[in-house]
Amino acid sequence: MGNNRLADTKRSLKWFLIKKFFFIMFFIYFSEEAIGFCYEKLTLRTADILSSLQISISGGGNPISFALQTLLYSLATLLPGALPGYVQGSINKLMGDSLRIAVTSPLFTDRWSVILRIIVIVVVLMMLLISLLPWMIGAFYYYCVVTKKVNELMEEEKAQQQAYDQKRNLLLSDIAHDIKTPLTTLCGYSKALSDGVVKQEAKQREYLEAIYNKSKRMDDLITLLFEYVKMESSGFELHREEGDLGELVRECTAALYTDFEEKKISLDIDISEEAMPCLMDKVQLARAITNLLNNAIRYGKEGGRALVHVEDFCLTVADDGMAIDREFAAHIFEPFSRADKARGTAGGSGLGLSIAYKIVQMHGGELSVKLEYGQGYTKAFQIWMPS
Repeated sequence: MGNNRLADTKRSLKWFLIKKFFFIMFFIYFSEEAIGFCYEKLTLRTADILSSLQISISGGGNPISFALQTLLYSLATLLPGALPGYVQGSINKLMGDSLRIAVTSPLFTDRWSVILRIIVIVVVLMMLLISLLPWMIGAFYYYCVVTKKVNELMEEEKAQQQAYDQKRNLLLSDIAHDIKTPLTTLCGYSKALSDGVVKQEAKQREYLEAIYNKSKRMDDLITLLFEYVKMESSGFELHREEGDLGELVRECTAALYTDFEEKKISLDIDISEEAMPCLMDKVQLARAITNLLNNAIRYGKEGGRALVHVEDFCLTVADDGMAIDREFAAHIFEPFSRADKARGTAGGSGLGLSIAYKIVQMHGGELSVKLEYGQGYTKAFQIWMPS
């Protein structure tokens, strides 16, 4: 269950990041288109203003020198006062007299030249900033939403882990109680037999039978714990082979038939004769089926009825015992889940159905519970296997 939760979290985060990424890309694209449109209008207006810029060229030279000298002359016109002429003269001396360029513009020759230069520089910087603004906004937004989402997932994971730990601790407490109760009986009965307190042979047999039953109960609890831990480990794998679902159910039902008889439960077996071949791990799937049958024995009504029905790759195990609360049914396949009425030495460990659910899920099937099955049955568990 923990691995599934982690996988769901990763999938959720992955699709969230993909959606936000594409949203930001669309935002940047349309923002740049809008900015480009504004730039085009602004550039045309600026071109009209600077249309009085005059460039006179004399002499010749190589194209690289010409381009560089033109750029430097143009930049020199932005300088205040007499500096443009001085700089242009210095450039001529450095680059030679073979090419002479004079760049002048009435825009920078009056008393407002300094202010105009500052305005031009500010406008250029603002245009550069506006060009980068969509990327800056996109990066900041992405940082904020990803940080928020990761924090939410971490809080959710923390809450789930706390709930999981709480259920696990509750189960361990219940199992410790369930083990301690028969263990106390074992100690008392074995001590009585060892000290020779019990003289009657019939009483001795009763004590020995009680010791056996309590020992078996502890063995079942420990086995379930072992199986659950093994299935939760990352290295656990199914060993599938071709098998018949109907035949497997017959074998599991036959193995527990005497247990139904001991509780005087009338067992109605209806297994289709038609072959239902499917790939399965026979050992693990048999464990899942056995857990459902044991559930019917444990919670079925003494002297009542139980149903084992198999048809069209669907197994149904129903009984007329204690009904399942609808609220509890929503969590019945979660590990460590037990109804309050089921607590006690007669109740289950809360792991049998969880193990069955995990096994069926690993086979690609589905395990569900029906609270109103009909025909007098109070509940039914159904396994649907892929054909």
